[in-house]
Amino acid sequence: MSKVPSKETIKRRTIKDMKDLGVHKPQYNRLIDAYSDIVHQYLLLTEKFEEEGYEYESYTAAGGAKKSPIVATLESLRKDILAYSDRLCLNPKSNEPSSNAPKKKTGLAEVLSSLGG
Repeated sequence: MSKVPSKETIKRRTIKDMKDLGVHKPQYNRLIDAYSDIVHQYLLLTEKFEEEGYEYESYTAAGGAKKSPIVATLESLRKDILAYSDRLCLNPKSNEPSSNAPKKKTGLAEVLSSLGG
């Protein structure tokens, strides 16, 4: 029996995580749906890869070794997950305030700026 959560479970958890971080908006739900699908595929393939004994190489007709198709697919899905999680503000780097963000003024700075203007 598969231990992989359903796509719907992944979607619900993602929305909950985003709400907890204060970054969820209903307009993101289509993007969350795509993200959930990719995460679900990744988890299913990871489980299959594990069950098959982590066969990371396959052999060509000429006898040479190459990366197995499942490994290539997992790598691609990882990159997609990273890109989506970044857009959805689900990783620490995307949650850091940008250096372009206006800085909050301290009480002293507010008083000084009001004197100068």
